[in-house]
Amino acid sequence: MKKKLVRNLVIYSSLIISFMSCNTPSGENNEGKKDSAIVSTPAASTAGAVTETLFDGTSLAGWHLFNTPGEIKNWTVQDGALVCLGAAKDAHGGDLVTDKDFENFELSWDWKVDKGSNSGVMYHVIESPDYKAPYETGPEYQVIDDVGFPDKLEPWQMAGADYAMTQANEKKKLMPAGEWNTSKIIYNKGHVEHWLNGEKIVEFERSSDDWKAKRAKGKWKDFPGYASVNKGKIALQDHGNKAYYRNITIKVL
Repeated sequence: MKKKLVRNLVIYSSLIISFMSCNTPSGENNEGKKDSAIVSTPAASTAGAVTETLFDGTSLAGWHLFNTPGEIKNWTVQDGALVCLGAAKDAHGGDLVTDKDFENFELSWDWKVDKGSNSGVMYHVIESPDYKAPYETGPEYQVIDDVGFPDKLEPWQMAGADYAMTQANEKKKLMPAGEWNTSKIIYNKGHVEHWLNGEKIVEFERSSDDWKAKRAKGKWKDFPGYASVNKGKIALQDHGNKAYYRNITIKVL
């Protein structure tokens, strides 16, 4: 009789313990303390976005010269980098553009320039005989040697700036000519960010009154196609100087 009573008490106690365990809130132990091993974190805002490689490190596949199909002579691949040879005499006739168009995205790449060199990365570029170069339509992330460039530069002409629109802030840290930088452009429904070496150095809304005023009064007032669309090609500029690009990827948002 006693053995049976003890056995029943053991079974009853086990049921109580199991019941209490099942009703303990997820992420907490029986003392109400959070268990760090099972605490969940919010999903990133870009969850599910697919990252695409725009440069394979070995060829010019996926790129062509702006308004010029056929052989590309002023860009080459060296040591895994896409290299602009600086063949264009000015900012016309030598720019590379992607075969694909992009709308909302996060574009990342590494770059370096020779001493005194000038280049740039543009987006939402319209490829059409109506335009002689990508800069007429595509906003530009400036790529340049701030220190060694032979002419005086305005702040909006310096590396990382939204060219001729918004200068980089005080967080900017630029590597010397000949050393690699890491950059990023985020465009998401008119919200724009420029990043350089891990720091956000430019941020603006393309629909803001400030942006519209700069657009109407500055360099682009005579370029009706500038920033006129929300989808277009990515462009790398040949400004007559050597520039190097690698690890070019894009995440469609």
